[in-house]
Amino acid sequence: MSSESAVNEVVSGVKLTDPTAEARAWERLDNLTKPSRSLGRLEHIAARVARVQDTDHPTVARKIILLMAGDHGVVAEGVAMFPQDVTWQMVANFAAKGAAINQIAASVGADVRVHDVGVARDISEIAGIEHVKIAMGTANMAHGPAMTREECSQAIMVGVEAAEKAIAQGYTLLGIGEMGIGNTTAASALTAAFTGAAVEDVVGPGAGATDEILARKVAVIKTALLENGVGGLDALGVLSAVGGFEIAAMTGVVLGAARAGVCVVSDGVIAGSAVLAAVRMCPAVADYVFPSHRSAEPAHALQLAALKMEPVLELDMRLGEGTGAALTMGIIDASVRMISGMLTFAEAGVSVPE
Repeated sequence: MSSESAVNEVVSGVKLTDPTAEARAWERLDNLTKPSRSLGRLEHIAARVARVQDTDHPTVARKIILLMAGDHGVVAEGVAMFPQDVTWQMVANFAAKGAAINQIAASVGADVRVHDVGVARDISEIAGIEHVKIAMGTANMAHGPAMTREECSQAIMVGVEAAEKAIAQGYTLLGIGEMGIGNTTAASALTAAFTGAAVEDVVGPGAGATDEILARKVAVIKTALLENGVGGLDALGVLSAVGGFEIAAMTGVVLGAARAGVCVVSDGVIAGSAVLAAVRMCPAVADYVFPSHRSAEPAHALQLAALKMEPVLELDMRLGEGTGAALTMGIIDASVRMISGMLTFAEAGVSVPE
């Protein structure tokens, strides 16, 4: 079976969630020992998790960030502030537990698992990461597709298999994060392609880009979209043309989690482009995705609007790595503990409101 056929099989296995499960959750929420709806959006989060898990006593006790790393050939166009070596150096930092994601994930009891999907260097000597490299970075999207359809499908399946492995190990809440110098260019291109937004409206500063680099990013993305004829491509074709290995792998995590009936928390603009791709391939996965925060990158607001999703947090963050997803996991955990652990008025022997 080709990798593309495997992806199609995953997509066909995703089921719509059951709205009656959410209704049961709201019945329980409205009978817990508190004024009705007094916990606001926390209750909405709990009801959504209950709908995914098909129970009014959901749990997300075990949490993990699946962090995907890959490099981008488009950095040759001068679209990034940092040199490409920063990708593998940060992967080593993740493995050493020295990065922001390591500390934030630890604060909410989440594990972090790092995958080399397409880092442009042999880093097989770095212990503590998953070595699943497909290629030494993508091709330059400004001169043709970043990946072939088969390469992109292979990367998606890396994500699917990462999700399946985590779920088999007992993780009940997955988060997606990434590392890849140049990936805001890819995410912006994907956002423009999937939403139809003007390139000027989707390009942001990324890792602190100057005005000169921003102008170059706009020009390069316009060239890439035209060169690859994205308007006539299906979702997999668009992702192959202007995406990245780490973005495709995150797309796979979303698809794999949805097929298994597990909630997945997305991060900022890079992860958001992966969610867009996953939803375009399989609209049913939207039920399983919890956007964590609204990134300061302009493309992220456009992604969320296109997905009709509202994030949990708004903290002016734009780091990536899964940091927003990890923070939000703590809130989702709190919401689930609330619905599952609180007593109803009848159970607690508390008088109901008159």
